[in-house]
Amino acid sequence: MLQFFAIIITISALFGFVNHRWLKLPTSIGVMLISVILGIALKSIEIFQPAFVEPFRAFLSGFDFSAFVLDFILCFLLFAGALHVNLRHLSGARATVFSYATLGVIISTFLIGTATNILLNWFGYEINAIYCYLFGALISPTDPIAVIGILSKYKIPQKVKTEIVGESLFNDGVGVVVFTVIFSLISGGHEAFTFGKIMQIFGIEVLGGLGIGLITGYLGYLLMRRIDHYQTEVMITLAVVTGGYSLAAAFHASGPLAMVVAGLLIGNKGKSMAMSDETAEYVDKFWELIDEICNTILFVLMGLEIFLVPYDLVYLLIGFILVFVVLASRYISLLPAYFLFNRNETRKSLNLAVLTWGGLRGGISIALALSLTNTVRESNLFIVATYCIVLFSILVQGLTIKRLLKRY
Repeated sequence: MLQFFAIIITISALFGFVNHRWLKLPTSIGVMLISVILGIALKSIEIFQPAFVEPFRAFLSGFDFSAFVLDFILCFLLFAGALHVNLRHLSGARATVFSYATLGVIISTFLIGTATNILLNWFGYEINAIYCYLFGALISPTDPIAVIGILSKYKIPQKVKTEIVGESLFNDGVGVVVFTVIFSLISGGHEAFTFGKIMQIFGIEVLGGLGIGLITGYLGYLLMRRIDHYQTEVMITLAVVTGGYSLAAAFHASGPLAMVVAGLLIGNKGKSMAMSDETAEYVDKFWELIDEICNTILFVLMGLEIFLVPYDLVYLLIGFILVFVVLASRYISLLPAYFLFNRNETRKSLNLAVLTWGGLRGGISIALALSLTNTVRESNLFIVATYCIVLFSILVQGLTIKRLLKRY
């Protein structure tokens, strides 16, 4: 374990140095671009000299990327992201954010699932529609890690920024819940396809996650309020994250939602009423550093994992088509809530364009796709399609969003 982290952190530090010294791109984009280039280069070398890259393949194959993201690094990144969200700004856009994160994810899941089913049938793949909706669920939520890591580098009107970041924090949790519900239905057989069973799973995931996040966050707040010692208070925030996420997993509740709620509570109520200025500064700097380190490691691993993705020209073509299906579904899924809660906006088309183009996908979608390996038929197809969408999202949308924002 120590050797593995030594190698990954060394690679991440090296790629981060190369990016900041020469590429000068946002860290997430830069390190992932370098990693993707390296992964493709190694894949090409393997065709002619498989023995040369065999140690690298063995190294990556022995690493469970899906478990690393979903069971470990995700809790730190979500808490760090939520910790810096202003609750007053979020409250002003709560109806819009809630609608995007719930109704938007559901609409997008349905649209992508339906379109994917039609497309795969057209290509001659006979796949049960429920698997296509499972794919729709894993690719629909925008990734808060990618969104915050990239969009924070650009100047965006506060309202639009709050909507994008707030939505990404919550729809990530909702998306994982929708994915879990559909996967549970598949695993549970026909008896699981009942309204009561679906509501039971959904209720445990959502309400349980929100409740655990509120309880652990509030307990952390109470402890921090009774002392003024920044080292201990930073340790308390770590305990809230690791303990809260583990508790959510034990009760089969949504850990992502728990971390978002806990982060919002400590980042707002905790900073204003339980921390001194010195403590607040140390907590902010500590979690900014954790966020930067974890982000860099995650995006490096996302790029390197492309080495293990099976290449198939048909899969790549389907993935390329689905890039535009996902973008169109994203735009359509935003329309009901946007026009319902933003009737007075003067630049609706521009705001919608930013919300659509700024809805980035990232490591969570890849982790969920990789979790399907050996459990879902044609899982390789879905993994390749997910990678196509994520790479386009981060490398193309992430790099060109600045041009769109200049129109403000």
